[in-house]
Amino acid sequence: MKSEILSLLRESMLREKAADAPTGREYISGQELCSRFGVSRTAVWKVINQLKEEGYEIEAVQNKGYRLKASPDVIGEIELGSRLQTRGEGHWAGNSLIFYPSTGSTNIDAKRAAEDGAPEGTLVVTDCQNTGRGRRGRDWSSPQGCNLYFTLLLRPDCNPDQACMLTLVMALAVAEAVNELGLEAGIKWPNDIVLSGKKICGILTEMSAEPDYIHYVVIGCGINVNQEEFPSEISRTATSLRLEKGEKISRSALLVSVMDHFEEAYGAFRKTWDLTELLPSYHRFLLNKDARVRVLDPKGEFDGIARGINEKGELLVETEQNGIVNVYAGEVSVRGVYGYV
Repeated sequence: MKSEILSLLRESMLREKAADAPTGREYISGQELCSRFGVSRTAVWKVINQLKEEGYEIEAVQNKGYRLKASPDVIGEIELGSRLQTRGEGHWAGNSLIFYPSTGSTNIDAKRAAEDGAPEGTLVVTDCQNTGRGRRGRDWSSPQGCNLYFTLLLRPDCNPDQACMLTLVMALAVAEAVNELGLEAGIKWPNDIVLSGKKICGILTEMSAEPDYIHYVVIGCGINVNQEEFPSEISRTATSLRLEKGEKISRSALLVSVMDHFEEAYGAFRKTWDLTELLPSYHRFLLNKDARVRVLDPKGEFDGIARGINEKGELLVETEQNGIVNVYAGEVSVRGVYGYV
């Protein structure tokens, strides 16, 4: 009931903000809440007080009811549930939610949930990771109270080599959600989201599979949202949405936006189990396109010009010696010759 009441208060607040003129309907009466949930006024009052204690600014006016004035930037089960699980029919990503105030790794937690039978769309979220990882086992800085750390569980009915493209699907969803904030994010192939030449998001996709069957896929994301300082070793290559926009960003609202965009992109991906329908959108964000890059392959480095990606998510690199070379993300890293991008 707590998440549902918070959701109703937020919806009422947003409707009032969207109206051309004040309607006076931003208040929800205690009686309306009592009738909707079949509880007493005392029970409603207790929930409102609990929300206030958690930092929600709620105004109570006699003969009018309750009004949500402001929400804290918190990541918690109630806040996330009030946004994710009340979106209506057709939404599935995040309808099953697992939240930890602190954890080692949301990818590990999601894999454990998958082994226990958790459904597709299960979303694991935390406020702090102690052992967050990026691609190729690199550490991912995961401080508390400022960023987004989450993992989405999928059970796609495709081949394992096709599931590898899901990293790019999530990258597209994050880029679209960030740009809705009025920022100009781009994708550094395959899994980094970049603002002003610096990284704001990394994505790690893992799966449990047999040669021709997938048990599950987990896609982990770390997004630098409101972080204002970074460790010295990454301060020149990392930034946050807050630093770039100059104001604090609602982490929970951003997470919902990412899930909405992912649902749409995943639906397009499922039609062909490749990126055919998503290529125009992905290329719109691809920072590597037509840029000189250096491919760091275990078999040897080579330089070329990135010409985009194909429907398999491979980076097409034009070289002087061998023409177009298809670069597979799982084997190599790509760097800009003249900088990070």
